[in-house]
Amino acid sequence: MSTSPPSSAQAARRALAARLGELMRDAGLKGGELSAHCDWHAAKTSRILNARIAPSDSDIRTWCQACGAGDQAADLIASNRAVDSLYVEWRRLTRSGLRQAQDARVPLYVRTRHFRAYSSRVVPGALQTKEYAGALLRTVADVRQTPNDVAEAVEARLARSSVVFEGGRRFVAVIEESVLRYRIDDNEVMAGQLGHLLSIMSMPSVSLGIIPFTAARHMWPTETFNLFDDRQAGVELLSAQVTVTAPTDLALYAQAFARFASLAVHGGAARALITSAISDLG
Repeated sequence: MSTSPPSSAQAARRALAARLGELMRDAGLKGGELSAHCDWHAAKTSRILNARIAPSDSDIRTWCQACGAGDQAADLIASNRAVDSLYVEWRRLTRSGLRQAQDARVPLYVRTRHFRAYSSRVVPGALQTKEYAGALLRTVADVRQTPNDVAEAVEARLARSSVVFEGGRRFVAVIEESVLRYRIDDNEVMAGQLGHLLSIMSMPSVSLGIIPFTAARHMWPTETFNLFDDRQAGVELLSAQVTVTAPTDLALYAQAFARFASLAVHGGAARALITSAISDLG
């Protein structure tokens, strides 16, 4: 059996190696000179630059200091620690069915106290009804051609979502108005989902903001993402789940979320948008 890492992890290691190489060149150093500054053999520098070995946290700090880029060490260390989970194809996560992907994140949900979710496409998972989640996951299973365990996956999603509403947690969601209008299933399912939003937004621990179509944009709609405290972001692509842990990137997602929140309406204005979407179901 091959012991080589998955291609996505190896790609992440090559990206890290490329960044370290850029720091070395920006500092005007060659491999031998960097090795001397770091007080290690030149072969080690070569292996790191060619992504043949993963540098330790200490290696990265030493490398950055040698290049006069100590302020970049934290981001590079965070990326290095998470290299095996930074980019995971859905086909890997769901090869035995969709439930696996739901269960895998339960520990993260249990640890998190402050959830932030932005979506331009579908209702955030924690706010989905059983029927809406079922319709959505059936489509996901069809598109990704996963084993048919949708019923089990829905129950797992609902169980995972319940953690969000346990004591001491705060859930802040911002969605585009388009989310209210996309017909994930028939009118009955959509009416039930929209009615659920009206009900759940009255919970003290929940904040739901909606960005109207008419909002003057200073932030374009992006991919769906979730922030878990200030430790991690999860970004959902069509083909993969991306985990973000580098402090600079986390700050970027937090800044984007704040911009989205500033565009959103809340309270009565948000309720009016939801009510209008229900009325238009006919």
